[in-house]
Amino acid sequence: MSLRFNAVQTATSRQPVSVSVPGEKVTDYFAESVFDLKKMQKYLEPDAFAAVLSVRENGGRIDKEVAGKIAQGMKVWAMEKGVTHYAHWFQPLTGTTAEKHDSFLDFNYSTGTPIEKFAGSLLVQQEPDASSFPSGGIRSTFEARGYTAWDPESPAFIIDTTLCIPSVFISYTGESLDYKTPLLKTNALLNKAATAVCKYFDEKITKVSPTLGWEQEFFLVDAALYEARPDLILTGRTVLGHSASKDQQLEDHYFGSIPERAAQFIREVEIESHRLGIPAKTRHNEVAPNQFEIAPIFENVDIAVDHNILLMDVMRRVAKRHNLVALLHEKPFAGINGSGKHNNWSMSSNTGINLLSPGKDKDSHLMFLTFLANVVKAVHTNSDLLLASIATPGNEHRLGGNEAPPAIFSAFLGSALTKMLNLIENTKGDGSSAQENSLLTIDIEHIPELTLDNTDRNRTSPFAFTGNKFEFRAVGSSANCAGPMMTLGAAVAEQLTAFKKDVDALISSGIEKEEALLTVIRKIVIESKNIRFDGNNYSDEWKAEAKARGLKNITSAPEAWAAFKTDRANKLYVDQNIYSHRELEARYEISLETYVKKMQIEIEVMDELISNVVTPVALKYQSLLVGNVVGLNAISLQSAAAPATAIITKISEHLNAIQAAKTELTATIATAEALTELEAKAVIYAGKVRSLLSTIRTESDELELIVDNELWPLPKYRELLFTK
Repeated sequence: MSLRFNAVQTATSRQPVSVSVPGEKVTDYFAESVFDLKKMQKYLEPDAFAAVLSVRENGGRIDKEVAGKIAQGMKVWAMEKGVTHYAHWFQPLTGTTAEKHDSFLDFNYSTGTPIEKFAGSLLVQQEPDASSFPSGGIRSTFEARGYTAWDPESPAFIIDTTLCIPSVFISYTGESLDYKTPLLKTNALLNKAATAVCKYFDEKITKVSPTLGWEQEFFLVDAALYEARPDLILTGRTVLGHSASKDQQLEDHYFGSIPERAAQFIREVEIESHRLGIPAKTRHNEVAPNQFEIAPIFENVDIAVDHNILLMDVMRRVAKRHNLVALLHEKPFAGINGSGKHNNWSMSSNTGINLLSPGKDKDSHLMFLTFLANVVKAVHTNSDLLLASIATPGNEHRLGGNEAPPAIFSAFLGSALTKMLNLIENTKGDGSSAQENSLLTIDIEHIPELTLDNTDRNRTSPFAFTGNKFEFRAVGSSANCAGPMMTLGAAVAEQLTAFKKDVDALISSGIEKEEALLTVIRKIVIESKNIRFDGNNYSDEWKAEAKARGLKNITSAPEAWAAFKTDRANKLYVDQNIYSHRELEARYEISLETYVKKMQIEIEVMDELISNVVTPVALKYQSLLVGNVVGLNAISLQSAAAPATAIITKISEHLNAIQAAKTELTATIATAEALTELEAKAVIYAGKVRSLLSTIRTESDELELIVDNELWPLPKYRELLFTK
């Protein structure tokens, strides 16, 4: 029996792995593995606890003496839970997390006896090898030193027997080498800018925090089927594979009953997440077969980013216990929906106000309108950079297709808010008449009338307002949310700062505050009108209209990243001190380098599969058919040999087409590799190379349909997607 059929037999014989719930209620064990405020209050001295609270509320630093007290309390708590090691847990530019484990074990050198030790200096800082992580040329191979530094705003947590300390990661010369450092800088900028604008409406507001609720999509496949697909193992996606006769055409998977194996897996993921303080709340089937989603309650954006990265790690580990593999690639299967990570973003004040929640009176409505208009204006000004922030090698497979993210960046507001902004533009009014809710009547006796939200949802928009938040739908499933959230936060901070400057200038000239606010709002509403679109972002009509509006249609990641080289990028990132010039250039370089490397891996994998799997199997089947034709001719049944002869010809045509494309691919790669400019090389890989890979795949997938099913060695889509 072939590897494929062994894998299918193994997969179909699996039974769901039962999961025991550790308590009667989630609240019995929620955050039990987290050194949160409740545990800090118990294990820390009062002055140490107060210092942590102060840093979280007001920023600042924790001095060495207090850090020592915190480390001691943290160690006592961790050791009571069986912890033996500690690690600074950080988010380098690899797209995953990193950690170096050290034992609490030390020695009292005066007595020569072993002791458990965790000093404040060890809590605050560690030194990993910076040269081994992507740096875009900031660190040379021989320059190894880098530092991780504890982030007191994000609580420590326990994985297995290791105390993980959320940290930032910087080079020996001070440049950021991670996702978190720029995000924290941006959060501080946004807090300052948004709080200043809030003062127009409410003096009690002293802090504004961006909030995030992500929606993590993923596929599940049986581990045996996964192990029989080298492309899934090495690239995270199927580089070959014909679509199944049935996939998502009937839309019968979405919100359907969750298959039992998947349900048990998700249940354990939720339990592990809750223990780690991740507020996982929603789970459901997604549109594609064997595709699912987990979503949490909203949190402050930096904590939400940490929790999303942690959840992805939990999913990978838990999947192994269920003989499953969680696929987080944006497009593991061609021809069906890929996986995104919708980032639902808003801003919240220290007084509990959601700044993007429509108001109930004139003043709160004007505050909502102020922040709504400024977010839209920020998106308009920085649409190229927002698109660049979500462009990745994996997301490129979705870019421009009929699924978010569209290749044209636009913002959806819905009919009610669009009417309100049009009213402001044309009459200088405050739009309050357009804010009234209407009623949606459902003609079923026992169903009450529903309040119709001010916006319907638009699943084709990359950036959609959904009632009290913006849904940044374009983020890819494997991405670190920090990049897009940093760019969005920086854009809004910059715009709010400019808005306040303009309003203050009008007030200084003698204009009343309300009139000054509405005057500047009207100005930015008009300036940002081109980015607003409420229709079908996938339609050809929109592409034509967008072009007329001056909006770009960018379909490749390297083309999108070119935005990082513009003056606009320098103004947004460098002028606001989020990146230095060197850091910005390094991030651009890392993006291109990663893209080329991932393309090269996919090329090697496809070449191996074509040479060692597809071609030999096709030739073997062709030989069997040739024997059949020879036999039929020998007994004078030439007419009966016609079907086999036609198939023989088809196999040769597809193999010849593959060989021709491979020959052209080799020449194209040689041309690309001869270039010294990484940017030019990436452009060739994104264009001609990707096109040739698509040609080879098409020809191979046709062979999959022709070759005897018993001979085909790779698990097919119908098995990968429908084996429960």
